[in-house]
Amino acid sequence: MPSATPRLRPAQTLLLGSLLFGLFFGAGNLIFPVSLGLQAGGAVTPAVLGFLVAAVGLPILGVVASALAESSSLLELASRVAPWFGIAFTCALYLTIGPFFAIPRTATVSYEMAFGGRTAGGGEHVALALFTGVFFAVVLAAAMRPGRLLDYIGRFLTPVFLVLLAILLVAASVKGGSVAPPAIAPYVGHAASQGILDGYNTMDALASLAFAIVVIESVRGLGVRAPGRIAVELSKAGVIAAVAMGVIYSALAVLGSRSTHLVARDENGAVALSAVADATFGPLGHWLAALIMLVACLKTAIGLVTACADMFATMFPGRFGQRQWAVAFTSVSFALANVGLDAIIGASIPVLQLLYPLAICIIVLGLLDRWVRNRVWAWRLPILLAGLVSLATVLRIWEWQVFEGMALGGRTLLPGLQLGFGWVLPAVIGLAIGLLLPARRS
Repeated sequence: MPSATPRLRPAQTLLLGSLLFGLFFGAGNLIFPVSLGLQAGGAVTPAVLGFLVAAVGLPILGVVASALAESSSLLELASRVAPWFGIAFTCALYLTIGPFFAIPRTATVSYEMAFGGRTAGGGEHVALALFTGVFFAVVLAAAMRPGRLLDYIGRFLTPVFLVLLAILLVAASVKGGSVAPPAIAPYVGHAASQGILDGYNTMDALASLAFAIVVIESVRGLGVRAPGRIAVELSKAGVIAAVAMGVIYSALAVLGSRSTHLVARDENGAVALSAVADATFGPLGHWLAALIMLVACLKTAIGLVTACADMFATMFPGRFGQRQWAVAFTSVSFALANVGLDAIIGASIPVLQLLYPLAICIIVLGLLDRWVRNRVWAWRLPILLAGLVSLATVLRIWEWQVFEGMALGGRTLLPGLQLGFGWVLPAVIGLAIGLLLPARRS
C-alpha cells in the first residue's frame, strides 16, 4: 500500500541540501570568515562558533520556521503582526537582500576579485560596467526560468563551486601557514558575540525568509505536500547544508588566522583569500580565487533575483509579472553595483542592525507557531520592543544625540546592549506577556 505521506528519496534530499547551500553561500560567505580569522587569530574557535550560530543556524531555522507556520510567503508570516507591518517589513527585507545591497554586492565583489586595481586610468569604471553588464545578463537569463532553479544551483553551480573551493582549501592546508597570533579588537574578550555580529553581514537569516517560498515550492515540486512533512524534509536537507557550510566556514576562518604573514590584519577577506591563492598556486592562484568567487556570487544572485521577483509579483498582482519584476530588479542591481563596493557595504550596516532583530523574532515565532498562532500580542509585543531598541541602536550609529541618553540609561537594564544584543531581553519579555494575554478566537 503506498504511503499516504510522500517522502523524499535520499538523492532528492541531497539535491535539496545542495540547493539550500547554493542559495545561502555567496560572496559574503567567503569573505567574512577569512576576515574573522585574520582579526580573531588565536581566538578563532569561539569567534567561528558565534559566526556559525548566525550564518548557519538562523538561516536553516528560518526556512523550517516558514514551513512549520504553513506560511505561503514572508508577507503572510509577517502580516500576523499587522497587515501594514507585513507589507513594510517584506518590502524592506527583500529590497535589502535584493537590489539595494546583496545583489549588487555579488557582482561588485566578483569584479574586485578578478580585475580590481588592474585597470589603468579611468578605464576602471568602464571595465566594471562591462563586467557587471555581462554578469547580470547571465543572472537575468536564469531568473526568467525560475522552475529550473533546482537544476541551475543544486545540480550544476554548487558542485562546481565546492570542487574549486576544496582544491584551494586542501592545497593551502597542506602548504601550511603562520601560527595564529593573539586576537585584536573587536575580538578581544568577546570573540563569540562578535562572531555572531559578523554572521549578520552574510544576510543569510534575512535571505532565509525570502528564499523559503522558493525552497518550499521546490519540495512541493518533488511531490511532498503536507506542511509537517515539508518541514521534516527541509530539516533533513538543512542538516546537509549546515554541515557543508559549517566545515567550509571553519576552514576559511582557520585559513585566515594562519595568513597574517601574507596580508595586514585589517584587510578584507577578499584580499586575504586572493593572497592565499597566490601564495599556494602562484600566478594561477589569483584566477582560481576569482573563479571561486564568481561561481559563488552567480548562484546567489540568481536565487535572490528569483525570490525577489516572485515575492513582489505576489504582493502586487496585476501590475507586473514575475519576469517584469526580474528585469526591474536586475536593472537596479546593475546600476547600484557600479556605485562601488565600499558604498554598498557602508550603507548596509545600519539597515542590518534594524532588520536582523525583527527577522530573528519572526523566525522564533514561526518555530513556536502551534503556541502563538492565535495570540496576536505574542507576535506584536516582541516585534515592537525589539524594534524600538534596534531603532535606538541605529540612531546612535547615525549620531542622533537625542537618543544617546536613552541608550546610556538603558545600558545596565539591557544585557548585551553594548555588544548589539540589547533587544533580546525586551523581546523575551514581550513574548511572555503576549502568551499570558487571551488568545484570539478562531
